[in-house]
Amino acid sequence: MAILIKLESKGPILFKQQRDGLDGNPFYCYKFRSMKINSVSDKVHATKNDFRVTKIGAFLRKTSMDEFPQFINVLLGDMSVVGPRPHLESLSLEYQKEVDDYLKRHIVKPGITGLAQVSGYRGEIKNQSDIKNRIRFDIFYIENWSFYLDLKIIIRTIFNVFKGEEKAY
Repeated sequence: MAILIKLESKGPILFKQQRDGLDGNPFYCYKFRSMKINSVSDKVHATKNDFRVTKIGAFLRKTSMDEFPQFINVLLGDMSVVGPRPHLESLSLEYQKEVDDYLKRHIVKPGITGLAQVSGYRGEIKNQSDIKNRIRFDIFYIENWSFYLDLKIIIRTIFNVFKGEEKAY
């Protein structure tokens, strides 16, 4: 994977981005780099047909393989395998003004995958209902956590990787 990323475009193999974690504390979230180096990657999320995404990056995103380095975050104790997906600090500040109980999601470690993601609320936020529903699923997960629920989310994540997801871009 590293060789393919390096052959296609200049820059590091891993992309690191500061995100809000447990109790709102910042940490660096790691991913395989899927975009050309650009100055807005910390401000603008990928959109459908985003010109910044490389060819290998499109494959990595479609298969969710770009997320694999987040297991480093799990080993470092910054993330769990399952939990609410971590957001950029700037987006957290914006969303907590717009969505009731947004900060509840910071009482657990963020996850590589989550209930919102396997329920169709992955990726780009196009309208306010997208983020409200994502947070609704995050809070449901937190309030109803069980080993069985984690297992169900992991199985659905694996299924979605092989099935392909519409919002995986």
